[in-house]
Amino acid sequence: MSLATTDLCDAFDAEIQVLEPIFQSFGGNIRFHGPIATLKLFEDNSLVRETLGENGNGRVLVVDGGGSRRCALLGDQLGELAVRNGWAGLVMDGCVRDSAALAKLPLGVKALAAHPRKSVKSNSGQKNLIVRIAGCDLQPGQWLYADEDGVIVSTRELG
Repeated sequence: MSLATTDLCDAFDAEIQVLEPIFQSFGGNIRFHGPIATLKLFEDNSLVRETLGENGNGRVLVVDGGGSRRCALLGDQLGELAVRNGWAGLVMDGCVRDSAALAKLPLGVKALAAHPRKSVKSNSGQKNLIVRIAGCDLQPGQWLYADEDGVIVSTRELG
């Protein structure tokens, strides 16, 4: 990404949403962007695994994990799966684990925190719907841009 989120905010302020600054960076790529795919789930990462197993085509997976800080929804194995399948990154309203390994992957990862406990696997959750995360409504097909300064979303590709 050639433009920083600060520059995009300055140039396209009327067209964007800025997510509240609640996320930490965990992936090896601090800057990432792409069209959004969405999931809504709670303490169950079955749908995360299934979705990351699909061709990412440079998309960003946005996971509404209900803000849970009781387990991780992404670890190094799913991070490696995301890289293999061409995902640009993930933004998770939840936690990750294996943070040292995630930091070495060429993948953008924003999440609330690191947590050592894995999630349950009960095949629950929903896919491709509007989710509300960090004060913003995000929907499939919108464009997400993330860097050191934050996360923004637009209805179209910017830059």
